Amino acid sequence: MVAPTIGAVNLIVDVHTHIYHPDIVKNWRGIAEREKLFGVLASGVVHKWAAGEDVLSAMDEDGVGESFVCGFAFSDLALCRESNDYVLDCAARSGGRLRPVIAVPPLARGAAGEIERCAELGAIGVGELQPEGQDFDISRIEETWRLAAVCHERGLFVMIHTAEPIGRGYPGKGGVGPIEAYRFAVNHPELRVVFAHWGGGLFFYEQMSGVKTALKNVWYDTAAAPFVYNPSIFGSAVASGAGEKLLYGSDFPLLRYPRYKKMIEAGLLTTDEFEKITSANVERLLHSGG
Repeated sequence: MVAPTIGAVNLIVDVHTHIYHPDIVKNWRGIAEREKLFGVLASGVVHKWAAGEDVLSAMDEDGVGESFVCGFAFSDLALCRESNDYVLDCAARSGGRLRPVIAVPPLARGAAGEIERCAELGAIGVGELQPEGQDFDISRIEETWRLAAVCHERGLFVMIHTAEPIGRGYPGKGGVGPIEAYRFAVNHPELRVVFAHWGGGLFFYEQMSGVKTALKNVWYDTAAAPFVYNPSIFGSAVASGAGEKLLYGSDFPLLRYPRYKKMIEAGLLTTDEFEKITSANVERLLHSGG
C-alpha cells in the first residue's frame, strides 16, 4: 500500500506527538516530585524525551508531512505555560509542518486566559489533557464547562487521554475510559473532541444509533495501538462506523510511523480507508463546523 501524496507533498498527518522544553528535561526529577503522573511517565522504561527538531527529523525520515505537537498536561499552570510557549515557538519556526496543541489544568484560575492567549498565537487545540494527573472529572459538566466554552468559542478542538477499562495495566494508563468519555461528549455536543488511544474502545458503540448521534463531534486517535491491540482493530473501527473519525496518532517519541503503517496494512484496509486515517479525516476535524 502506498501512502497518499500530491506531487512531492506527503499528506500523512500525525495528530499526537509530544515535545518538551529543554528546562523541563533538565529539571524533570524535581518537577516529578510535585507532578506525580509526570513522574510516573518520565521514569518509565519506555519513556523518551523529544524536542521540536526531533519531530521534524523523524517526519523527514518517515515521510510524514505534518504533526500536531503537544507538551505535557501539568497540574501547575505555570509549567503548562512554559511548555505552551515552547510548543508555540517550535511550531512557528517549522514552516507550517508542526501545529501547536497547548495544555492547561482546566480547573486552575487563569486556565481560560491561557487558552485565549495561545489561540491568539496560533494554537489549534488543547491537549493531550490528563484528567487524573490534573485532577478533574471529564464526566462532570461542573468541571468541564469553562474548558468547553472557551475552546468552542475559539474554534479549538480538545484532546483527552483515555484508556481501555480492561486488560493489562501500564504506567499512565489511568481509569478514564469510554463511559467517562461518552458523558463528556453528551455534556458538550458542540465541542470537537479527540479521545486519545481509541477512546478506550468508545468507538465500538458508534454502532448504536443514539450513541452515534451523541458522538457526532468525536474523533479517536490511534496512539499506542501497537502496544495494546492487534491489527484487526482498524477493521473493527471501520466496521463500527468510525472509519471516518479515526486519526493517525503516533504518541511520538514513544512510537513512529513505520510501526503503525505496518500495523494498518496488516489490518487489510483499502487504500481509501488508509488515506482517511492518515490524512482526510484530519481535514474534517479541523474544518468541521461543530
